[in-house]
Amino acid sequence: MFTTEQIKTAHSKVKSGADFPSYIKKIKTLGVTHYETYVTDGHVDYHGANDYTAKVPAKYEPLVISDYPKSEEFKTELIAHQQGKTDFLTFIKMCATFGIEKWEICMDKMTCTYYDKAGNEILAEEIPQD
Repeated sequence: MFTTEQIKTAHSKVKSGADFPSYIKKIKTLGVTHYETYVTDGHVDYHGANDYTAKVPAKYEPLVISDYPKSEEFKTELIAHQQGKTDFLTFIKMCATFGIEKWEICMDKMTCTYYDKAGNEILAEEIPQD
């Protein structure tokens, strides 16, 4: 099964949102079935077969997540991030400002779904597989 070190190595190659699809392909080959990234402090829970979970601890000081999601503003800034116009920390701060608590990646469906603090789905996207 995969390790947090393997995940960190794969993630180290991600410089912007434009690099995200290749990262997903890589960790899928390691055996990751899905994972959740938490905007508050950057910790991530990676899941594999047979209830296996590898946890990556917090990466930065806690951020305050807005109680009021702004989905349209979030979508606009997400597109900019996916085009490589912002770095990861800028993206994270934007998520907090616009009320995104976490996102979940599903490898089987190749989707990325963003949620607010109440657990409401804000946006679900297909991950490019080119």
